[in-house]
Amino acid sequence: MQQKVLEGKIAIVTGAASPRGLGRAMTEALVKAGARVSMMDINQKWLDETSNYMREIGGDDCVMAQVVDVSSIEEAERSIERTIEELGGLHILVNNAGIAPRNMLLGGDTKNNFWEVPAEEWDRVVAVNSSGPFYMTRTVVPHMLAQGWGRIIGVTTSMNTMYREGGMPYG
Repeated sequence: MQQKVLEGKIAIVTGAASPRGLGRAMTEALVKAGARVSMMDINQKWLDETSNYMREIGGDDCVMAQVVDVSSIEEAERSIERTIEELGGLHILVNNAGIAPRNMLLGGDTKNNFWEVPAEEWDRVVAVNSSGPFYMTRTVVPHMLAQGWGRIIGVTTSMNTMYREGGMPYG
Protein backbone atom coordinates (compact mmCIF):
# COMPACT_ATOMS: atom_id res chain seq x y z
CA MET A 1 0.00 0.00 0.00
CA GLN A 2 1.39 3.37 -1.03
CA GLN A 3 1.81 5.97 1.70
CA LYS A 4 -0.35 9.07 1.14
CA VAL A 5 2.27 11.66 2.13
CA LEU A 6 0.28 14.50 0.55
CA GLU A 7 -3.10 13.60 2.06
CA GLY A 8 -5.00 16.83 2.72
CA LYS A 9 -2.84 18.92 0.39
CA ILE A 10 -4.18 20.81 -2.63
CA ALA A 11 -1.99 21.24 -5.70
CA ILE A 12 -2.19 23.09 -8.99
CA VAL A 13 -0.42 21.71 -12.04
CA THR A 14 -0.31 23.88 -15.16
CA GLY A 15 0.15 22.16 -18.49
CA ALA A 16 -1.33 19.11 -16.78
CA ALA A 17 -3.09 17.28 -19.58
CA SER A 18 -0.82 16.49 -22.54
CA PRO A 19 -0.98 12.75 -23.20
CA ARG A 20 2.83 12.60 -23.44
CA GLY A 21 3.76 15.38 -21.05
CA LEU A 22 5.42 15.80 -17.70
CA GLY A 23 2.33 17.54 -16.35
CA ARG A 24 0.25 14.39 -16.64
CA ALA A 25 2.95 12.32 -14.93
CA MET A 26 3.32 14.87 -12.12
CA THR A 27 -0.46 15.04 -11.67
CA GLU A 28 -0.60 11.26 -11.41
CA ALA A 29 2.21 11.22 -8.82
CA LEU A 30 0.46 13.89 -6.75
CA VAL A 31 -2.87 12.04 -6.91
CA LYS A 32 -1.22 8.75 -5.90
CA ALA A 33 0.44 10.57 -2.99
CA GLY A 34 -2.99 11.70 -1.77
CA ALA A 35 -3.14 15.30 -3.00
CA ARG A 36 -6.19 16.77 -4.68
CA VAL A 37 -5.11 18.45 -7.91
CA SER A 38 -6.45 21.36 -9.90
CA MET A 39 -5.40 20.43 -13.42
CA MET A 40 -4.93 23.39 -15.73
CA ASP A 41 -4.36 23.20 -19.45
CA ILE A 42 -5.41 25.06 -22.57
CA ASN A 43 -6.66 21.89 -24.30
CA GLN A 44 -10.17 20.82 -23.22
CA LYS A 45 -10.02 17.41 -24.94
CA TRP A 46 -6.77 16.50 -23.19
CA LEU A 47 -8.13 17.78 -19.87
CA ASP A 48 -11.23 15.59 -20.20
CA GLU A 49 -9.18 12.49 -21.05
CA THR A 50 -6.53 13.05 -18.39
CA SER A 51 -8.95 14.01 -15.61
CA ASN A 52 -11.03 10.89 -16.31
CA TYR A 53 -7.88 8.77 -16.02
CA MET A 54 -6.92 10.47 -12.75
CA ARG A 55 -10.38 9.83 -11.30
CA GLU A 56 -9.99 6.13 -12.13
CA ILE A 57 -6.84 5.93 -10.01
CA GLY A 58 -7.66 8.47 -7.30
CA GLY A 59 -11.44 8.68 -6.98
CA ASP A 60 -14.07 11.12 -8.14
CA ASP A 61 -12.91 14.11 -6.10
CA CYS A 62 -9.13 13.81 -6.62
CA VAL A 63 -8.99 16.35 -9.47
CA MET A 64 -10.75 19.33 -10.93
CA ALA A 65 -10.05 20.38 -14.51
CA GLN A 66 -9.89 23.95 -15.76
CA VAL A 67 -9.17 25.35 -19.19
CA VAL A 68 -6.66 28.11 -18.42
CA ASP A 69 -4.32 30.21 -20.52
CA VAL A 70 -1.56 30.98 -18.02
CA SER A 71 -0.35 33.87 -20.16
CA SER A 72 -3.44 35.82 -19.05
CA ILE A 73 -3.17 37.37 -15.58
CA GLU A 74 -6.97 37.42 -15.36
CA GLU A 75 -7.25 33.70 -16.11
CA ALA A 76 -4.43 32.88 -13.69
CA GLU A 77 -6.08 34.82 -10.87
CA ARG A 78 -9.56 33.45 -11.62
CA SER A 79 -8.38 29.82 -11.81
CA ILE A 80 -6.43 30.05 -8.55
CA GLU A 81 -9.38 31.65 -6.77
CA ARG A 82 -11.66 28.90 -8.09
CA THR A 83 -9.22 26.22 -6.92
CA ILE A 84 -9.09 27.64 -3.39
CA GLU A 85 -12.88 28.00 -3.23
CA GLU A 86 -13.78 24.59 -4.67
CA LEU A 87 -10.99 22.43 -3.25
CA GLY A 88 -10.67 24.24 0.05
CA GLY A 89 -7.14 25.60 -0.11
CA LEU A 90 -3.85 25.56 -1.96
CA HIS A 91 -0.49 24.19 -0.86
CA ILE A 92 1.51 23.31 -3.98
CA LEU A 93 1.95 25.05 -7.33
CA VAL A 94 3.68 23.26 -10.20
CA ASN A 95 4.45 25.74 -12.99
CA ASN A 96 4.75 23.28 -15.85
CA ALA A 97 2.92 24.87 -18.80
CA GLY A 98 5.24 25.68 -21.66
CA ILE A 99 5.28 25.87 -25.42
CA ALA A 100 7.93 25.65 -28.11
CA PRO A 101 8.28 27.77 -31.22
CA ARG A 102 6.33 26.47 -34.18
CA ASN A 103 9.44 25.46 -36.14
CA MET A 104 10.58 23.20 -33.28
CA LEU A 105 7.18 21.52 -33.22
CA LEU A 106 7.47 20.88 -36.94
CA GLY A 107 10.69 18.94 -36.47
CA GLY A 108 13.03 21.88 -36.31
CA ASP A 109 13.72 21.90 -40.03
CA THR A 110 12.70 25.55 -40.36
CA LYS A 111 15.82 27.46 -39.33
CA ASN A 112 15.05 31.03 -38.36
CA ASN A 113 17.65 33.60 -37.54
CA PHE A 114 16.54 35.52 -34.48
CA TRP A 115 15.66 38.54 -36.62
CA GLU A 116 13.36 36.34 -38.72
CA VAL A 117 11.26 35.03 -35.82
CA PRO A 118 7.76 36.50 -36.18
CA ALA A 119 7.03 38.94 -33.35
CA GLU A 120 3.73 37.17 -32.61
CA GLU A 121 5.54 33.86 -32.13
CA TRP A 122 8.15 35.44 -29.88
CA ASP A 123 5.44 37.13 -27.81
CA ARG A 124 3.40 33.93 -27.39
CA VAL A 125 6.38 31.79 -26.29
CA VAL A 126 7.55 34.44 -23.82
CA ALA A 127 3.99 34.98 -22.54
CA VAL A 128 3.42 31.30 -21.77
CA ASN A 129 6.93 30.29 -20.68
CA SER A 130 7.92 33.41 -18.70
CA SER A 131 4.86 35.50 -17.89
CA GLY A 132 2.68 32.47 -17.09
CA PRO A 133 4.80 31.21 -14.17
CA PHE A 134 5.18 34.79 -12.92
CA TYR A 135 1.41 35.37 -12.95
CA MET A 136 0.67 32.06 -11.25
CA THR A 137 3.37 32.51 -8.61
CA ARG A 138 2.55 36.11 -7.77
CA THR A 139 -1.07 35.11 -7.27
CA VAL A 140 -0.42 32.10 -4.97
CA VAL A 141 2.36 33.54 -2.78
CA PRO A 142 0.11 35.77 -0.61
CA HIS A 143 -2.15 32.78 0.12
CA MET A 144 0.81 30.54 0.97
CA LEU A 145 2.38 33.18 3.20
CA ALA A 146 -0.92 33.71 5.04
CA GLN A 147 -1.27 30.00 5.77
CA GLY A 148 2.41 29.62 6.69
CA TRP A 149 3.13 26.80 4.24
CA GLY A 150 3.45 26.25 0.53
CA ARG A 151 5.66 24.85 -2.18
CA ILE A 152 6.27 26.21 -5.68
CA ILE A 153 7.91 24.02 -8.29
CA GLY A 154 9.16 25.48 -11.56
CA VAL A 155 9.62 23.14 -14.50
CA THR A 156 12.04 24.54 -17.05
CA THR A 157 13.89 23.41 -20.12
CA SER A 158 17.40 22.17 -20.63
CA MET A 159 17.40 23.77 -24.07
CA ASN A 160 19.27 26.74 -22.65
CA THR A 161 22.31 24.45 -22.45
CA MET A 162 21.59 22.47 -25.62
CA TYR A 163 20.76 25.18 -28.12
CA ARG A 164 19.37 24.01 -31.44
CA GLU A 165 19.54 26.16 -34.51
CA GLY A 166 16.14 27.73 -35.05
CA GLY A 167 15.09 27.17 -31.44
CA MET A 168 14.82 30.87 -30.65
CA PRO A 169 12.99 32.13 -28.52
CA TYR A 170 12.53 28.83 -26.66
CA GLY A 171 15.98 28.18 -25.23
